[in-house]
Amino acid sequence: MTRPAIALFVLEALPNARAVRRFVVEHAAEIAFVGLSNAERPSSGGLVGQVKRHLARSGPAILPYLGVNFGLPDLLSPLSGLTRRLAGTREVATATPLKDLCRQLGIPAFIVDDVNGPEMAAAFEAYAPDVIVTFHFDQILSGATLALAPLGGLNLHPGLLPRHRGPVPTIHALAEDEPAFGVTVHRLAVTIDTGAILAQETIGLPADTTATRASVILHEHGRVLLDGALAQLAEGTLPVGDMPATLPYCPFPDRALLKRLRQRGRKLTDVRDLGQALALSARG
Repeated sequence: MTRPAIALFVLEALPNARAVRRFVVEHAAEIAFVGLSNAERPSSGGLVGQVKRHLARSGPAILPYLGVNFGLPDLLSPLSGLTRRLAGTREVATATPLKDLCRQLGIPAFIVDDVNGPEMAAAFEAYAPDVIVTFHFDQILSGATLALAPLGGLNLHPGLLPRHRGPVPTIHALAEDEPAFGVTVHRLAVTIDTGAILAQETIGLPADTTATRASVILHEHGRVLLDGALAQLAEGTLPVGDMPATLPYCPFPDRALLKRLRQRGRKLTDVRDLGQALALSARG
């Protein structure tokens, strides 16, 4: 059984970091290259532009969530070599940032400013991947880019599609009267989170679970589902999948949604999540 070569696209952050690092180690022989999204790319307005947009839409209540999930892991990544030495986890894959891990494993890795730009087209031509896998990636692949992989693409989504399609499904799940958490593996499509569903699992989580912690747990469960889908793809048994209804897009939360969460005592993040973010490159 020949495993398809993978073009893996990732925005490394607290929600997916340990799960995607495990995925890279386990699939190192199959990964043609890794594309690491530049979260501060000019086309997104850079760091300042993004923060301004989040404040305008969500207000200051979103800042702890952004800091724990994205800001701290990014800020502390350059110190990972030191923290891993001090913690005795220098060779532990789950404590190693992806860029360093790819270098150790001999996997080509690129910082991606534009997934549909000429640099990525050149990478596809040079490394000829069979399939695209997106694992917590924040850029939209065009039809032309998806067509560069003969077997198309797969995405891991930490939510129960077709509900909560968009970048922060666990926040929207937490805002429901009865939160329903789960994970979906689906085919990539040009319209966000609308491709055919290949595998899905509902996950029961404790009542005090934050949106951050839910996303961490769901990415780990999703890694297992993704492994199964890739095994089926290699065997030629991956189904076409079920086409979901296209429900409304769920963006980053507005002030009203965050207010409802506070009134219900539900949290985007907490001190426990902060500890996870601080220890991301120091724990196995």
